Amino acid sequence: MSTKIYPIGIQNFEKIRKEGYFYVDKTALVYQLVRTGSYYFLSRPRRFGKSLLLSTVEAYMQGKRELFEGLAIEQLEKDWVEHPILHIDLNIEKYDEPESLNRILNNYLCIWEDLYGSSPSETSLPLRFAGIVRRAYEQTGQRVVILVDEYDKPMLQAIGNRALQEEYRNTLKPFYGVLKTLDGCIKFAMLTGVTKFGKVSVFSDLNNLQDISMSKRYVSLCGLTEQEIRESLDVELHELAEAQGLTYEETCTKLKEWYDGYHFAPNTQGIYNPFSLLNTFKEEEFGSYWFETGTPTYLAELLRQSKYNLEDTSYKCSGFVLRGLDDDDDLFSLFYHSGFLTITGYSSRFDYYTLACPNKDVERNLIKAQPRNMEKWIVT
Repeated sequence: MSTKIYPIGIQNFEKIRKEGYFYVDKTALVYQLVRTGSYYFLSRPRRFGKSLLLSTVEAYMQGKRELFEGLAIEQLEKDWVEHPILHIDLNIEKYDEPESLNRILNNYLCIWEDLYGSSPSETSLPLRFAGIVRRAYEQTGQRVVILVDEYDKPMLQAIGNRALQEEYRNTLKPFYGVLKTLDGCIKFAMLTGVTKFGKVSVFSDLNNLQDISMSKRYVSLCGLTEQEIRESLDVELHELAEAQGLTYEETCTKLKEWYDGYHFAPNTQGIYNPFSLLNTFKEEEFGSYWFETGTPTYLAELLRQSKYNLEDTSYKCSGFVLRGLDDDDDLFSLFYHSGFLTITGYSSRFDYYTLACPNKDVERNLIKAQPRNMEKWIVT
């Protein structure tokens, strides 16, 4: 019988490693990220492991070698240097007024100023952030690591309220701009979120960020591949098969139908949703675990305004829009980035993508996100 403890809802790498939770080794990719670049952006749907990824990077850049015993990075890394970490998680606040964003940023800055000091001349949020980065580098002698989880949540929650969204944009743009102006003090920075806002956005001043959201090299950075499942959950696959009255291969096929199918770049392997997958192994039942955690409010707002029929089987979207370079609230782009649609085809000649539901979990439940049925599924 399997003795695995599944880290459902747990996003802290140190807790997972110290308390013996199941973990699929992604550390070779983490090492590659840090060693081959300095500034990254990654978009993935909710509950795909973005927070765990940042927590893993944080532990690595803190030099906590003991947490990585037996993992790939233990053999790759020789130095294990401790860097100062500035980790911002924008999941916490409810963004329904201009001060919501200011409060959470001010809270982080106050915590860091207790550690690294402050200056009376630093009167704005960006100036305070810049001062903290500079002093952290000067006081420790090591360049700073900056991690931002769900960088876009304020703007996503403000969809439908252009004035509030613009206010958040104007706050975040110079704040994130510190990453570029203080390059000499920064070792590594990574922003994660659901989507990449285009137009006159927070990214217009951050042209040093490498967007790896559609990079073939990093498609498996979050989520699980079929090979990873077969290698690390073989015993559990047999137990699930027995519980379901299926053969081993029938079980693998059913898992694929339900939870595979996310393609974050054309012509790449499918990625399984980790939240649904782990729930299935824990409960030994197939179900809509990911979908039933709720439809984000920003999608609900767009659906109310939409003329599209989500019962269609496929959609076309230009690469310019899908890569987040055009309309901030294009429905197809947001549905792709939110995990309700995925890439099933690409025309390099015309630069357009074909999108469709990734799997049965989404396909059979997407109708519930239509305006007439969606109240039950909305989450904030």
